[in-house]
Amino acid sequence: MTTDAVRRHDPEIKTFASDNYAGVHPEILEAVALANGGHQISYGDDVYTEATREIFRGHFGDRAEAWPVFNGTAANVISLRSMCAPWEAVVCAESAHINTDEGGAPEVTGGLKLLTVPTPDGKLTPELIDRQAWGFGDVHRAQPRVVSISNTTELGTLYTPAEIKAICDHAHELGMTVHLDGSRITNAAAALDVPLRALTTDAGVDVLSFGGTKIGLLLGEAVVVLNPAAVSGLPYLRKTSMQLASKMRFVSVQFEALLAGDLWLRNARQANTMAARLASAVRDIPGVEVPRPVEANAVFAILPADAADRLRKRYRFYNWNEQVGGGRVEVRWMCAFDTTEADVDAFAAALAAEMHA
Repeated sequence: MTTDAVRRHDPEIKTFASDNYAGVHPEILEAVALANGGHQISYGDDVYTEATREIFRGHFGDRAEAWPVFNGTAANVISLRSMCAPWEAVVCAESAHINTDEGGAPEVTGGLKLLTVPTPDGKLTPELIDRQAWGFGDVHRAQPRVVSISNTTELGTLYTPAEIKAICDHAHELGMTVHLDGSRITNAAAALDVPLRALTTDAGVDVLSFGGTKIGLLLGEAVVVLNPAAVSGLPYLRKTSMQLASKMRFVSVQFEALLAGDLWLRNARQANTMAARLASAVRDIPGVEVPRPVEANAVFAILPADAADRLRKRYRFYNWNEQVGGGRVEVRWMCAFDTTEADVDAFAAALAAEMHA
């Protein structure tokens, strides 16, 4: 068999811009091929989707119900819409992905009011939640209904199981529910050396957005309902949000390959380990500062803007904060499941060269 498609990139080139830049893990591609051929019932009634639901229950408990979708923005918006009435609101960190990086999708598509809280490290606490969790019964204020947290956070920090439980207990006492944006939940679990349910089900999280593409999938995330009483109309919201895949088996079988064994853990550990190696390699370069703890697969660094621009001609990465001052910027470097020691060492050497240019 031949194809008219042409490889249009160099597969040896790696970047540190995003773990979304990485390709598909070979075991995932094999699984997609395995699900191909013949006919299967469409729209999620296939045998692969049913098997994947059982695998999610194995990780998150017997009540867990997984709803595959195409992407992370959809997973977050559908989750939150299913948890909120039109007059209700979501409390989140000011730096939360749903607030800063989803193009207003929660507001535009979901009709959601976000009540944001400034945080020093991207993490909410019960005390910080209370800054926006007030006005219950006041017809003039959007009613706080959901607390949304991210693990890992947008600043690369981690919530421990105890911290998440404290948030969930407090939210539930207020009559609120908790959503966890888990686009990198696998990295968090691997870094803390805990099972996935320790950061979700066991801590009291009601709904999880489970990330797949950043950890090796071709496409696909999942809304995982851990508390059925916390949601309403989710299957209809998935359809009206244009997130119901007709050939669902090819989305679902990827999760089976990722979660049935330890692929998720191997991939997450590799990304995390490479981030730690990168941080160690750049800390000793004069003029480079690593201002934030490296807890998972993200490294934040402050360096001269001109050096960052020169380095970016060889490796793609993004500025995180251009307001550092003194001609410096804060950048973010992400490691992925396919980042290697050689990739890290070459990048660190290139950075050192640019710093001395």
